[in-house]
Amino acid sequence: MLTVHHVNAFLVIAVCVLASAVAFWARRTRPGALVAQLLALAQTLIVGQVAIGLLLLSRHYRAKDHLHYAYGTMCLLAVLSPWLYAPSEPRARLLWFAVAMLVAAALGVRAYMTA
Repeated sequence: MLTVHHVNAFLVIAVCVLASAVAFWARRTRPGALVAQLLALAQTLIVGQVAIGLLLLSRHYRAKDHLHYAYGTMCLLAVLSPWLYAPSEPRARLLWFAVAMLVAAALGVRAYMTA
């Protein structure tokens, strides 16, 4: 399970960076289904990463640094915040999601460094 958590961490970081880049690029053009699917994949991977982390905690695996849990929680909150706070105008909303994915990628890197 620990290996799955590590592999998924790399996937989270890579997909969040990719989704952010595609979302920033799509603001100039008309965003299609690919943008929505990448954003959804990134969010799903983060939720899965948190679930795997909770399973590891239930099996008494602990991170070296307690900041690991804070970074994981903030990463989850970063990708959920556009659903609550983003404006309804499509280009501005896409900007919120793009920035949130970039923040989630940065927090994912920090979480991996404290694991």
